[in-house]
Amino acid sequence: MAMDPFSQLILTISVTSFLTFQWLFHKVSPWMSMRISPGFLGLSDKQKVEWNSRTVSTFHALLVGIFCLYILLFDDAVNEDPVWGDPTLVKTNVAITTGYLISDLLLIFYYWKAIGDKFFVVHHLAALYAYYYVLGQGMLPYFANFRLLAEFSTPCVNQRWFFEVLGYPKSSRPNMANGVAMAVVFFMVRIAVMPLYYGRMYAVYGTEAFYLVPWGGRVAWICSSICLDIMNIMWMHKIARGCYKVLRSAHRSKASTPQENGKTD
Repeated sequence: MAMDPFSQLILTISVTSFLTFQWLFHKVSPWMSMRISPGFLGLSDKQKVEWNSRTVSTFHALLVGIFCLYILLFDDAVNEDPVWGDPTLVKTNVAITTGYLISDLLLIFYYWKAIGDKFFVVHHLAALYAYYYVLGQGMLPYFANFRLLAEFSTPCVNQRWFFEVLGYPKSSRPNMANGVAMAVVFFMVRIAVMPLYYGRMYAVYGTEAFYLVPWGGRVAWICSSICLDIMNIMWMHKIARGCYKVLRSAHRSKASTPQENGKTD
């Protein structure tokens, strides 16, 4: 059976995305990082693997996050019919992410000792399972796109690791500013949006459009959403605790400085 031209285009975008992210990891990130951050050369081989992985991850997050926001604000077809609206733009964005996720999974398995993480494997597979229905059958475009909003928190998460590996103290101003930004953005795009997301899901539950979605699609949609959000809540808890600890210790050190000065005078 011949593929329709649009499906061929989506497959081409996914494959191009996969190859591009591999190229960014192996060639562009090491070349760019050496020039931007002299500290990169002093890292161990394992750290360099993770550095390149996170550089690529940041680039992907900004690319699809901006595209996702555009769709959410301006794609009327998807916003009016969240289950079966015209998925052209969403499919394009999801195809880019699919290429990235497969590329990242390959790197995770290949460099398991450096960046292996069971959580990320589960996360990537859950997302790919759900995206199969979006790309293959064009269903649930609004919900697939909405999930990509979460990518906006990724650059801050990666930046925290960059600061840590370069030896910035946790109480340094750049680190603290990034930590607060990370907690705020993570909460906004992954936690605060949950009522809106599940409210929209509840609104279409039981409708004719909902029953046209096959069982596998419903499982992919509902179960992967719940699975990803449980992980988001766990991550948010860790981030909030870390942020609170750093801010508290910074406040304590500030408060103790005048007293110490008073003793020496």
